[in-house]
Amino acid sequence: MKFINFLLIIFITINSPVKADLNQNLINELKQGGKLIFIRHAYAPGGGDPKNFDINDCKTQRNLSNSGRNQAKKIGSFFKDNNILIDEVYSSEWCRCKETASLAFNDFEIKSFLNSFFSSQFAKNKAPQMEKLKMFISNWNEDKNLVFVTHYVVISESLNYAPSSGEIIISNKDFKVIDTIEIEY
Repeated sequence: MKFINFLLIIFITINSPVKADLNQNLINELKQGGKLIFIRHAYAPGGGDPKNFDINDCKTQRNLSNSGRNQAKKIGSFFKDNNILIDEVYSSEWCRCKETASLAFNDFEIKSFLNSFFSSQFAKNKAPQMEKLKMFISNWNEDKNLVFVTHYVVISESLNYAPSSGEIIISNKDFKVIDTIEIEY
């Protein structure tokens, strides 16, 4: 029992510096460019979209809470504070994604291939969207990083990863996950 306690103490004392080193390694890798950065929209309470959902009317959508807005700002601060170069920021058409992109990065462009296909209303779009995303990436010049502010289903389908709200998932051009960063809300 004393040996297990000893190992636990050793693990706890070395865990913090190791995590800091891992974060610094990831930041250094992001500074090299050529990464795909998928961000699940910041915290928007609930799940899915309301029945009266209208893509052109934010009042009918599930939107960011105040905590989610703060989380989006923290996402932006992570990139600014670490001087990580971003080529372009792309967002889904959903208001919670656009607001996340706006609060985190200010400038962004809409790409419909980042839209949610969670609800039955949009499920038929899954295959064509994933094909458009892959085509877009295959034509991308990898000097800087690309940011995609999108939804759980898009990230899950393209990276085989289940993100939390506001989580940053870094991958290479082949959609292989390199690492993730969770930003608290």
